[in-house]
Amino acid sequence: MGSFEPKPSAGRPKVLESFSVREFFERHGKELRMRLVGKDSGFDRLIREPTINRPGLALAGYYNYFAFMRVQVIGKAERSYLKSLPEEERLRRFEEFCLRDIPCIVVSRGETLPDEMLEAANRLGISVFRTTMVTMNFINAATIQLEWDFAPTLSVHGCMVDVLGVGVLIRGNSGSGKSECVLSLLRRGASLVADDKVDLRNIENREIIGMSPEMGRYHMEVRGLGIINVAALFGVGSIRLEKRLDLVCILKVMSDADEIDRHGLDQKYSHLLGLRIPEVEIPVAPGRDVSQLVEVAALDQKLRSYGYNAAVELDKKLIKVMRERSGIG
Repeated sequence: MGSFEPKPSAGRPKVLESFSVREFFERHGKELRMRLVGKDSGFDRLIREPTINRPGLALAGYYNYFAFMRVQVIGKAERSYLKSLPEEERLRRFEEFCLRDIPCIVVSRGETLPDEMLEAANRLGISVFRTTMVTMNFINAATIQLEWDFAPTLSVHGCMVDVLGVGVLIRGNSGSGKSECVLSLLRRGASLVADDKVDLRNIENREIIGMSPEMGRYHMEVRGLGIINVAALFGVGSIRLEKRLDLVCILKVMSDADEIDRHGLDQKYSHLLGLRIPEVEIPVAPGRDVSQLVEVAALDQKLRSYGYNAAVELDKKLIKVMRERSGIG
């Protein structure tokens, strides 16, 4: 068996460049308390940026730096300003706003637009929604949803588990014992996130969230046993829908391991979706309790995240003793 190599699919992240107003409404309309007002003539328009824009100065005719690719939210301030304008001027400003190729308009606080403005939006192919949410609450909630939708994604071969609060991705060649390791971890109280295929998502370029494809969720394939339902066998506490990725454990047959790290001073990393994730290589051999080693690796990573590194601490002590005995320092 050769050394572990990621499958080719692991090297090609998927990045969503845009998605339609229809998809946005169908995915998040209920949670964002949105209701369509008027026609759906603008449902095929595209949202191309993962955030929300309040038109503000645009309604006053200033379109420099106007974020037209975002969902446009009209709040209390915008409604008050438009209401202060003469009817003819108000309609002209609003039509000019709609002609800027915006995706859609959301009116907050359960309010709606005057009839003439709503008719203009329908005529120009702009879908208008109303939400009962306060403007800033809607902006915050919608931005979170959009950032999730637009986040780069990547599918990798392996198993992911939550080990005592640490998200661990277990990788290795076929037959290296990944499933057996996960089963043993489940008996120790870990929770399964995904088996065989793990979908990773980079959130705001600060963390990676792992989850299982919906079709295989809660299930595992174990050689000799076939497909098992983890939730049914181990209880609902043994599964998680998603988990932040904190550590990558690569299982390697002892004969394939190039150099076994015996001190842990040099931290290795896996590069996934542009982020560095701590990595450890665990040699697999008959008689080794691999699940226990993965659990200890997860606990050690938790300590390192708190700023404590046992190898570094011991190294400092050894250097101090050597200096004292040699009369240096």
